Amino acid sequence: MLVGQPPMEIDVALVRELIGSQFPAWAHLPVEPVEPNGYDNRTFRLGSELSVRLPSHERYAGQVSKEQKWLPRLAPFLPLPIPAPVALGAPAARYPWHWSVYRWLPGKSAPVGRIGDRVQVAVALAGFLRALRRIDSGDGPAPGPHDFFRGGPLAVYDTETRNAIEALGGEVDTASCTAVWEAALQTTWQADPVWVHGDVASTNLLFRGGELAAVIDFGCCGIGDPACDLAIAWTLFSGTARDTFRSRMSLNDETWARARGWTLWKHLITLAGSGAESDERQRCQRVVSDVLADHEAEA
Repeated sequence: MLVGQPPMEIDVALVRELIGSQFPAWAHLPVEPVEPNGYDNRTFRLGSELSVRLPSHERYAGQVSKEQKWLPRLAPFLPLPIPAPVALGAPAARYPWHWSVYRWLPGKSAPVGRIGDRVQVAVALAGFLRALRRIDSGDGPAPGPHDFFRGGPLAVYDTETRNAIEALGGEVDTASCTAVWEAALQTTWQADPVWVHGDVASTNLLFRGGELAAVIDFGCCGIGDPACDLAIAWTLFSGTARDTFRSRMSLNDETWARARGWTLWKHLITLAGSGAESDERQRCQRVVSDVLADHEAEA
């Protein structure tokens, strides 16, 4: 499959076919799509205790083996549950890549209204990410195509970001966006590489009773610069919760400058893309404004 092609259509019928042919002991279990579902991978609930996760495109397929290898090694050192692989599915006639079966993790992802005290959520998430950083990274996967260079140098996305700023014209403050981006490029991570999740987004956080209950989707995990894990400061937190998250993460100002760069890159390319709906555009514009205001306050 070529990178320019759209994601593969994956439905309940296909999942049942794969389960029935490769894991017949589970063939009697009901299959239900998880909502909201992801873009890179599609997730289905299998019975009451399992879930099935399938890459939607060739460019995400390599993440399967990475999660199968590393999640069991990371889990014992983390203060919150993460996905636990149960089985590895093989390519088949109607599905060309490996796929995974996991233990089901209860909870709901974090659209507004399902979160309790955001300061406490900030404390819990920062504790999780600090614990992740402390895990031995000696033979972990370095930044590359497998994680879309999460943990690597922001310069990988320099052209893409500048093109987005130019394309957006008057929709964003181009001078301020450029200043934030250039400030991010001027610093690098000077310490040893550490483990990063790579996609700390509200959709990858599970909540129960308003409290953070699990962290999912480690497809972009690897080792490197933790700045890529800090975008959640602007996408989920504000005010005291954001300040608490920042203080608890115990990272220097240069790392936060790169974090603003990662956050700006993601939201600018979303705004510059043709597929963003009005609600998504408003969300991205709000995040960009918050990042620019944060940079101004630091100056």
